[in-house]
Amino acid sequence: MKSKTDKFVRWAPRILAILFILFLAMFSLDVFEPGRGFWETAVALFMHNLPALFLAAVLVAAWRREIIGGIVFILAGLLYAAMIAAKALQGNFEWYMLSWILTIAGPAFLVGILFIVSWQQRKRRGN
Repeated sequence: MKSKTDKFVRWAPRILAILFILFLAMFSLDVFEPGRGFWETAVALFMHNLPALFLAAVLVAAWRREIIGGIVFILAGLLYAAMIAAKALQGNFEWYMLSWILTIAGPAFLVGILFIVSWQQRKRRGN
């Protein structure tokens, strides 16, 4: 029989991943401006949502194979942090960018770690 901890470890990364993807998708709402045509807005909306769509596809794959979600979400967090670091090396660094890393990469790391914990737990049970 599964304990409450088992259920939490199984469902927490999935629910947090959904919330994180919705959070990322929320940033695409800035494409709606007066004067933009339908197709220009549609293309901009698609381009802004590419990271969210990619992570949604990863979540679908990770629903049964948690290791996929663990690896990809951690890599996504590292990629975002590396992009901010590259911007800092170009001389365009502002201190508030550190909060961007915590806001975007932090939840990605958390989801990835929780997926790995869920995968290890499932592997230990033999499922």
